[in-house]
Amino acid sequence: MASSSSSTIIPVFLLITLVISSLMVASAGNFYKDVDITWGDGRAKILNNGKLLTLSLDKTSGSGFQSKNEYLFGKIDMQLKLVPGNSAGTVTAYYLSSQGPTHDEIDFEFLGNLSGDPYILHTNVFSQGKGNREQQFYLWFDPTADFHTYSILWNPQRIIFSVDGTPIREFKNLESKGVPYPKSQPMRIYSSLWNADDWATRGGLVKTDWNKAPFTASYRNFNADACAVLNGKSRCGSKSWFSQELDSTGQARMKWVQKNYMIYNYCTDKKRFPHGLPTECTATVSS
Repeated sequence: MASSSSSTIIPVFLLITLVISSLMVASAGNFYKDVDITWGDGRAKILNNGKLLTLSLDKTSGSGFQSKNEYLFGKIDMQLKLVPGNSAGTVTAYYLSSQGPTHDEIDFEFLGNLSGDPYILHTNVFSQGKGNREQQFYLWFDPTADFHTYSILWNPQRIIFSVDGTPIREFKNLESKGVPYPKSQPMRIYSSLWNADDWATRGGLVKTDWNKAPFTASYRNFNADACAVLNGKSRCGSKSWFSQELDSTGQARMKWVQKNYMIYNYCTDKKRFPHGLPTECTATVSS
């Protein structure tokens, strides 16, 4: 576990990544074609001819959407601008998931906070219904001031979470060590904005200030270079991601983020796992 206060200096490679990210626009889809608004009674809106989507939360309800397609492996990108100001009590969730008691899931969740305090980026991986693999981070920028790209690379060997092209977490396929890995259940993309003030901010100590409602998060430039599954058949894009892994530069970026901005890692929580850390925390991939 590392404190976000251990460094506030952004290395050159991160500055370059941020500049490139701001200049490059993903091969953006169209929200009218790509997603269905699933709940919220008008609080979710598709705007700008399908180029922008907003979710809102008020005291009555939040809102959410899901992708029209299911995917089995791929590279998923979405640009988000999170709820600004006092977002305490709110959660913006953006994740891949299948259905059922043995579902698979790959999570980004953004836990709101009081004005001036940083968001917490919460990540998790479920396989065959088993989760409890949380890692949490602060970000090295204000995620409410502008759009930033949050990406999930999911292939048969690994899952890589990235922010503006910088990897923050890798979950490897360790089935050879007895660790279930999501590889056979197609997953849809889901996102929602909802009230979770019973736990989201400081364990529920800070409640949602409804005087600040409605709370709104914005989405743009969705891109899925992925294998879409329809009627049991898979239709893939470029598959450039199929065997992609982190090179030495990517490993260095991820280590920098984890050293300076990781605030919780289940793999170091011996109080939570008094009888031994989960297998994936100590196992290595067989050569």
